[in-house]
Amino acid sequence: MPRRTKEEALQTRETLIEAAEVVFHRKGVSASSLNDIAKEAGVTRGAVYWHFKNKHDIFQAIVDRLLAPLDALHDQIEDPSEPDPLSRFRELLEYLTLEIARDPRRRRGFEIAFLKCEQTEANAMLNERHRQNYLDGSERIRKALEAAVNKGQLPADLDIERGVAHLHIQLTGIIYLWLVLPDVIDFKKEALHMIDSFFLTIKQNFGSHSEGENESQ
Repeated sequence: MPRRTKEEALQTRETLIEAAEVVFHRKGVSASSLNDIAKEAGVTRGAVYWHFKNKHDIFQAIVDRLLAPLDALHDQIEDPSEPDPLSRFRELLEYLTLEIARDPRRRRGFEIAFLKCEQTEANAMLNERHRQNYLDGSERIRKALEAAVNKGQLPADLDIERGVAHLHIQLTGIIYLWLVLPDVIDFKKEALHMIDSFFLTIKQNFGSHSEGENESQ
């Protein structure tokens, strides 16, 4: 395939992803069709099938594009030669927060994932992908915390699974609240405060010794 054709194919794929974002955001995933996406993109339905098997594949491409900028940061955190993985992990969370706050397209992507992806039988495959994305994210958080433990930045008895769960709960919660209450929640301020709180408390609240201390109070 000539280089120009490859470039055109990549551009068509990007156009389809952008069109799907608009359609999913406007109609919701369940009510959207490949015809809707093709019409929004100004291409034929056949062009859609050339790049994607179904609308759920397009949704996954939207999610992948949201997460792609974080891959290099994750790789740096997990590099055994990285001397300060805990700071790199904090930088990653702050970067994600600022990107959501200032980038309308990234915000739209999270609105689709959180508010426009209905829990229906038709979306069963998509919901399973949501579950896998959660598990993949948990593994990246787990590796970041393990790297910090290995460098002596967090206690050796750190309950990593509790840390993973609490970070998911806090970060997901603040994103969801902001999406449903944008005029009430100052997302940037509250998310950065949440990150501060997480890193301030993880040492004393997520060690295995802390559970016994809490029970004795």
